[in-house]
Amino acid sequence: MRVLVTGGAGFIGSNFVHYMRSRHENYQLVNVDLLTYAGNLDNLQGITEWPNYRFVRADLSDHAKMETIVGEGFDAIVNFAAESHVDRSIADPGLFVRTNVMGTQVLLDLARKYNVPRFVQISTDEVYGTLGDVGLFSERTPLAPNSPYSASKAGADLLVRAYHETYGMHVNITRCSNNYGPYQFPEKLIPLMITKALQNQPLPVYGDGLNVRDWLYVEDHCRAIDLVLHNGKKGEVYNIGGNNERTNLQVVTTILKELGKPEELIQFVEDRLGHDRRYAIDASRIRHELGWQPQFDYESGIQKTIEWYLQHGEWLERIASGAYRQ
Repeated sequence: MRVLVTGGAGFIGSNFVHYMRSRHENYQLVNVDLLTYAGNLDNLQGITEWPNYRFVRADLSDHAKMETIVGEGFDAIVNFAAESHVDRSIADPGLFVRTNVMGTQVLLDLARKYNVPRFVQISTDEVYGTLGDVGLFSERTPLAPNSPYSASKAGADLLVRAYHETYGMHVNITRCSNNYGPYQFPEKLIPLMITKALQNQPLPVYGDGLNVRDWLYVEDHCRAIDLVLHNGKKGEVYNIGGNNERTNLQVVTTILKELGKPEELIQFVEDRLGHDRRYAIDASRIRHELGWQPQFDYESGIQKTIEWYLQHGEWLERIASGAYRQ
C-alpha cells in the first residue's frame, strides 16, 4: 500500500508515521510537510533509515507542487496538515483558513483527479463547540465551532463531506479528543506545563482551570486512524476519545505531583477568548464497527508522557533555542 501523509512532521502526524512503520513496514509512505514552526524533523529520527519512506517539503495550498506529488499515484491520503493552536488562530484567523480550508480543498481536488481510493481527514472534537456538565459529542452532534481554529477545521470537514456526496469519493473524517504524548510542541498544555515545572517557572492556567477535556494518548489515536484507513465505511465520520475527562487544573496538579514540584507554581491568568468549557467524546461507533479500544488510561498515559519528556531534554532544548528549524 502506498500512503501519502500530510503534516507528518507535526505531533500526531509524526507519531502516525512511527506507528505505520512499526505495523506496516512493507507500506510505502511519502510525508509532506511545510515545516512551519510546529513541524519538526527531529520528530522523525530513525524514520529516514526506512527505505519505504520519503519526505517532501511542500505547502498543501500550492496546487502545482502538490500535483507533482499526488500525481505519483497513491492508495490513500491521510491529511494531518493543519494549523492547530487556538491562541494563534485568534491572533491570525486568515492563516488558518488558508492552510486548513484551502489546503484541504487542493488535496481533495487532486485526490479526485488522480483517483486516490481513500481519503482520511484528521479533524477535532472542537468542531462541535462546547458541552455543558452532561452529555457527549456523537457523530450526529451539529457542528458549532467557537474559535477561528475550530471553524477552519469544520469548514475542511464540510468540504470532505461534499466531495463524497458530490463526486462519490471514498472519504472518512476522524474527530479526536485532546491528544497527548511524545513529540507534542511545547505550546500545548501538557508539554508546556512539564517544561515550566522542570524550570521552576510559574505554570499559567487559564481562568479557573476547570475547563474539561477528554484526554487521548496519541498511540491510541494512531491505532484508531489505522483502523479507519483500512476498514472505515465510505463517507462515515468516526469520533475517537479516550474516555478520560479531566479539568485543566487536574492535569496540571498531576504533572506537578509526578515531578515533585509544589502547587504554588500554578498561576491563574486571564481566560482565553471563546474558551470552550467542556469536551467529551462518544466513541461507540468506532468501538462497535471497527473494534477499537484505547489501551492507555489517563494515569498510565500521563506517566509515560512525562517520562518521555524527561528523557528527551535535548529535543526540548532544540525547540527552545530554535535549532530544530535549522
